[in-house]
Amino acid sequence: QVQLVESGGGSVQVGGSLRLSCVASGDTIGRYCMGWFRQIPDKEREGVAGIESDGRTSYADSVKGRFTIPKDNDRNTVALQMNSLKPEDSAMYYCAAKAKGVPCTAMYIAYRYEYWGQGTQVTVS
Repeated sequence: QVQLVESGGGSVQVGGSLRLSCVASGDTIGRYCMGWFRQIPDKEREGVAGIESDGRTSYADSVKGRFTIPKDNDRNTVALQMNSLKPEDSAMYYCAAKAKGVPCTAMYIAYRYEYWGQGTQVTVS
């Protein structure tokens, strides 16, 4: 059982940066596929970035070149570094983990993830 807690959201100007953090507890995240999703009201949850247990990363086209997903196994954290932010990046951002040992195939399908944080709001204006 993994518990995830996000932090780091807030309001930022267009073109600015934010770094979201997701701290895991209950187990070490070294063998978990981790992902970041975002959601705006009345829309489906959208996959933004993912990182395999071996460190391979993947990004949605909408954030490629602007976002990165660094993972620190020693600190049991995964971050989402967001640069060159746009108004359309405004959303509630969620950290998620698949069941232990499950690879990151279908990385952007939300129901494939087992564990979720409570979310942190990002507003870009």
